[in-house]
Amino acid sequence: MNPILENKSGAIDFANITDEDIQEAAESIIANTRKSLKNIYDIPQEQRTFDNTMHALDGIYDSLEQVFSIIFLTAYVHPAEKPRNAALDKIPVLDKFVNELSLDQKLYKAVKAFSENPEGKNLTGYKEKFTRETVREFERNGLALPEEEREELKKIKDNLSESGAQFDQNIAASKDELIVTEEEIEGLPEDYKEERRMEDGNYKIDLSYPSYKPFMKYSHSSDARKKLMKKFLSRAADKNIAILDDILKYRNQIVKKLGYRSFAEYQLEDKMAKKPENVWEFEKNLREKVTPKAKKDYRHTLEKKTEITGNPDEDKVNLWESAYLNTRILKENYQVDQEQIKEYFPLDNVIKGLFRLSQELFNVEFREVEHPSVWHKEVRAFEVLKNNKISGRFYLDLFPRENKFKHAASFPLVSGRQTKDGYQNPAASLVCNFPRPTKDKPSLLPHNEVITLFHEFGHLMHDMLTSSPLSSFAGTSVSRDFVETPSQLFENWTWQYESLKLFAHHYETGEPLPKDIHDKMVAAQNVGSGNFVLQQLYYGMLDMTLHDTYNPESNETTTGIVKRLQNEITLFDYIEDTYFQAAFGHLNGYAAGYYGYMWAKVYAQDIFSEFLKSGVLNEETGVRLRDRILAKGATEEEFNLVKDFLNREPNEEAFLKSLGIED
Repeated sequence: MNPILENKSGAIDFANITDEDIQEAAESIIANTRKSLKNIYDIPQEQRTFDNTMHALDGIYDSLEQVFSIIFLTAYVHPAEKPRNAALDKIPVLDKFVNELSLDQKLYKAVKAFSENPEGKNLTGYKEKFTRETVREFERNGLALPEEEREELKKIKDNLSESGAQFDQNIAASKDELIVTEEEIEGLPEDYKEERRMEDGNYKIDLSYPSYKPFMKYSHSSDARKKLMKKFLSRAADKNIAILDDILKYRNQIVKKLGYRSFAEYQLEDKMAKKPENVWEFEKNLREKVTPKAKKDYRHTLEKKTEITGNPDEDKVNLWESAYLNTRILKENYQVDQEQIKEYFPLDNVIKGLFRLSQELFNVEFREVEHPSVWHKEVRAFEVLKNNKISGRFYLDLFPRENKFKHAASFPLVSGRQTKDGYQNPAASLVCNFPRPTKDKPSLLPHNEVITLFHEFGHLMHDMLTSSPLSSFAGTSVSRDFVETPSQLFENWTWQYESLKLFAHHYETGEPLPKDIHDKMVAAQNVGSGNFVLQQLYYGMLDMTLHDTYNPESNETTTGIVKRLQNEITLFDYIEDTYFQAAFGHLNGYAAGYYGYMWAKVYAQDIFSEFLKSGVLNEETGVRLRDRILAKGATEEEFNLVKDFLNREPNEEAFLKSLGIED
């Protein structure tokens, strides 16, 4: 039995996946998909129904997606080289097959024929939405083009898939480090130093987040921070600058064939934003409202720099100084000491609190699986229960290791879906890189890492709580500019004392987080918020520029655009000889979609305003959120889901207020 192909309960036998299983699963799912598609092609027109055409197609997509998802996760988390490399090899193969499906003329004709028969014309609800969107997606993929042009389009898409996979792999494989002296590491906590101390008394600082972020916040050495940031902002640059150029050229070639002005116009057509003009307007409007706050933030950091250096002529804050100066402001002006605060956030406590909060809000139960079959001994598995019945399963892979995905993300594995045998339970994995426990301390999370865990768990809950009849609409299968709404919503509970009391207890004494420390955290919550949002807008506008107004055939370079936009949008100068875009993985994954983080946050904060009214642990509001938004996935238009939850039109009032800006 192949563990990748035999996972009906969502309990995947990860421990026994081999490179041969990966090879077989990829080949088998492609062959089985072709056979299943033939069954759809061969249905006579007069006998086509939603069940035998559209629901069957959703099942085909689901089976393929399950195999692809398990292989994808294996490629980025498996500790053994053979399975990892086998999975990496199969990602472009499966990507190409997905491209082939998106250009399947027979399948398009079958779906189109159903949409035009009497049943197809009289569909309502999720059935009408799925049928309409499937037809539209086929037509967006060029199936109205002559055969010769379709073949050309397929070749370009295959090239794009290969380049995209290579872009991601190069980021994951990039390795560099900075060797620093005792003097240069001064300011970092002892457990951080201990983990990185070398035999010669120096320290090795790698570029993983648990290594990089604390160094940028706490090292007193501005020179060392600058050197480390230059390395961080140049990850994978030796390979990925050229690959990004290829990606942008391929995308341009695709949309020219399809008759769109830009890749952004093509990408946004089926998103909440609908068209680039709406995104540019959103970002321009937000930039205008946030810039005064950002300038105020900048003045505060400059004042702190002047105070530290004793030089009254200081007139500039550099990018590598920003996090350090904000940390000093938090500690010295607001008495917020992140090193002290993290002692109240031992990882196990945070997980227990997060679980308790989610269980109470959504009326579900989590149960840990004993001796689960997992890809690494540190991985834990949990079952989700509704009304004492298992309704989902998720995995936690929390600590960094060699050759593992370097960021934090929720990886969907199995989608919820109605089948002839009942409802298919979803499965997903949370992959994070939190600080490891040391010999004398548990893993202690800085508050920003607590936020990260809640954020990613929001994605996971979106997948776990789905009740969508279709895999294609389940959980996080929503518009890309809405997908970050539940995750950013979850971040709010890391700031509320009522929820923090559940789990923020000192790792030695068990004492709850003192109210006065919490008050200081809240008072300091928006320190640097203006500059943070400007930085996010810079990322979004870089993404939009590369996909909407940039001509990759021109003499302008992506590095030139990075430099120009960094200097225009943010208040911090571009650092010469850095290549941020080379490791900005969202350029591959999101492609004209990064704006969605801020776009989605507007909805997230509006939704949370309901909890502020009813009580942040109010089960009635939690169940309403579960049933009206999370469970529905993409079965209805996302704007309407939010409107239904709020019982009014959404607005940006709560979002601006959360940034310390009153409109």
